[in-house]
Parts: sequence; structure tokens; C-alpha cells
Amino acid sequence: MPCKPAISSMSLGRAWEHALFDKLQEASLAGFKGIEIFYEDLAYLAATYSGGTKGEQLTTEPSQAELRKAAAEVAKWATSLNLTIISLQPFMYAEGIKDRARHAEKLAELKFWFELCDLLGTDMILLPTTFLPAAQLDSDIAVITSDLREAATLASQHKIKIAFENLAWGTNINTWEVIYSIVKEIDMPNLGICLDTFNICGGIWADPTSSDGKVDNTDEILTASLKRMKETIDVNKIFFIQLIDAQPLHSPLVKGHPWHKDDQPARMSWSRNARCFAYEDGYLPVAKVAETIFEDLGFEGWVSMELFHRELGEKDESIPRRFAERGFESWKKLDQEFKIGGKEAKRPGMSRLQSSFGGALDF
Repeated sequence: MPCKPAISSMSLGRAWEHALFDKLQEASLAGFKGIEIFYEDLAYLAATYSGGTKGEQLTTEPSQAELRKAAAEVAKWATSLNLTIISLQPFMYAEGIKDRARHAEKLAELKFWFELCDLLGTDMILLPTTFLPAAQLDSDIAVITSDLREAATLASQHKIKIAFENLAWGTNINTWEVIYSIVKEIDMPNLGICLDTFNICGGIWADPTSSDGKVDNTDEILTASLKRMKETIDVNKIFFIQLIDAQPLHSPLVKGHPWHKDDQPARMSWSRNARCFAYEDGYLPVAKVAETIFEDLGFEGWVSMELFHRELGEKDESIPRRFAERGFESWKKLDQEFKIGGKEAKRPGMSRLQSSFGGALDF
């Protein structure tokens, strides 16, 4: 099957300012075929049933009944808009937690997510690597592998797939090589990986704390990593792709920078504020990674434009439309370069594309 374009619901505006239905509608109008449902969006929708929303914080956590109702409603919306819900994400902190009582709570939460997936009509959960403080985590790969195997086993009983993703700021795991080695060792058909171009490049090629935004010997490191990717990955273990870029910064993201937080890794702060769609004003070698994925490995399937950005929480009604259009324009350019979309890619996006920023950031 050819590749198909998707986008994360969060990438069209944060839940406290932008309604989920509006975001799904704009994704469909722009030309997207699939949508990742960000749990935050589902929780905010569920909380509206009892008036439990106020600003960025939920005044009360929605009940499981409210979450079930929200999931069923979202599924109907997606069907009416011809959108496939490709995943529910992100399921956080699933592996390596030292506090085993908390681990048991996470497994109970995961089981409820299986119910939500069934109501949403999706068969996949995205599980990113943990970035809790090191003191709370067991760094033993055997423990991490055991926890992930347990999660995948539970998911298999509900015909749910788990897509394991490396975060560039993961505490113990931050590279695709490690997540793939764990997935390969567990060897279950419902356990695979999500390759994210930001988290690949942002972890081994880029460094927002350096003066030039790069690590030392950056190109050599990336070339070696992509060579390993080409030689080792079974393409059937890639469940979907997240394709995104990031903007360069004019000053290092260190103490004194407006985005710096003492309790947050610099790469996470950079990711939350300055991602951009591919073929915009980013500087990561996204095309080089895409070439390995699409041409060398021959990946076919969902390609999601997962963008975090500082503007997404602003009170601006045009945000869902603008970001949907920009995202689909990025998809069209990706298809023009790699010819991955087949006839589906010929559907034009909307013509009112507006880019909201350009150039390096003046920080």
C-alpha cells in the first residue's frame, strides 16, 4: 500500500483553546487521511460533559464513563470526516519504573486505554520512552524489556499494537537502536516501533545547547546510524512514521534562555517550542532520514506530521486551519521528493496556506 498522510490532533492546537471537532474537521479539509488522537484532547472533551475545564489545567479529572463517551463521540466524528484514527497517544512511563506499585497502576491504566482504543476504532497505542528522573527509574535493560513485554502481552489479548518510540530526551533510552533491539528481542507481532525524524535527528545530530545547534562530528554520527538502520531494521516492525523538523535557535538553550527550565531537558524544551513541518524553515537533515526510511527500507504506511509548537496554545481561531494546511503542504512536498503517496497524494490541499513564521528564532 502507498504511504498515507496523518497528523496528530495536538498539532492543530492545544486542547484548552481549540476544540477537537474543529481540529478534525480542518485536518480532513486540508487533505489528511489519518489522525492521531492525543490523550489530552480526549480528556478535555470528556471533562466538558461535567464542566471540568478551565484554562490549561483540568479542574477535575474526567471519569472513565466520560472518557468512554468522548471516545465514542470522536469515533463518529472521524468516520463522518473520512479520517482513520491511527493511534491513541502518548501512553507515558510504561517501562522501568522502580516503584512497582506505580508500575501496577500504569498497567491498570493501560488496560483502560484498550477500551478507549476499541471505542475510537483504532488498534494502536504509541508508547514513548520514559523521561522521568533517573532516581525513579531502573536502568537495567532486562527490567525495561520485561516491562515492555508485559505491556505487549496485555495488548495482544485485546488485538492492540504497541508502537515503541525513542524520545531524544529519554532518561535511559533515547535512540532508535535501543528501542529496536528491545522490540526485536521480545519478538511479538503486535510490538513494533515508531520512527520519528525529530527524535532521531534531535538526539544524535542536533544539540540546542550548543552555539551552532549541532553535536560534534554530527554528520558522521548520523551517517553511521542510518547505515545501521538500513542494514538491521525489518521494515515490517515499523508501525508508522512521524515526520517533522525543527527550527534553529540563535542562542543556546541554556540557563537564561526564555525556554530554559531547570527540571526539563533542553531537547524537550526545544521540541515543545520550536518544531516545524518538513520543508519549512527547519535545519534538521530530515530528508536524509526519509531517504533511508522510504527508499532504502521501502516503508509503506502511515506518515504522521506530529508538531509541537509554542503557538498551539494561543487563543487564535485560525490555528487549526493554518497548521492543518501547513502540515498537508509538507506532506505534498515529501511526496514530490520521494513519490510515496500514489494516487491518494494527488488530492490537493487547501489553497489558503499561511505560514506563521520564518527563519531562525531570535532568542
